Amino acid sequence: MADNNYILTQEGKEKLEEELHYLETEKRAEIGERIKVAREFGDISENSEYDDAKNEQGMMEARIAEISRILSEATVVNTPKRSNKVNIGSTVTVNMGGRERVFTIVGGAESDVAAGKISNESPVGSALLGHKKGDTIEATGPTGKDITMEILKIEH
Repeated sequence: MADNNYILTQEGKEKLEEELHYLETEKRAEIGERIKVAREFGDISENSEYDDAKNEQGMMEARIAEISRILSEATVVNTPKRSNKVNIGSTVTVNMGGRERVFTIVGGAESDVAAGKISNESPVGSALLGHKKGDTIEATGPTGKDITMEILKIEH
């Protein structure tokens, strides 16, 4: 993400806004309370509860800053309602070596491979962009292995 060219779908933008709201309201107050309680234990120089709470606070503030930066710099793309080509936001069903796989193409800031959301910058995601149902695409996967995919279905 060194180029700071964030691309988000509307759904991804909304999820980041929800996470930011949660962190700034509930989580911040919760960690503040933990710090307050840990201070009451006395000497903070040897207080692991205090150290843990301060570390968590630092990580949370870094995440708040990261989300704020992404939201301020991101381009929100609208998925075309009617298109026969793969776009950012499309859900694509492909045949990969006899196995059906379903991917949703999203911007790098909201990719989540475990949930089937792959980045438009990933080898598979970038290879699929712009292709139609029935196309056969070759890509080099993240491990360097060549992948052949046939697009079976495109949903928007």
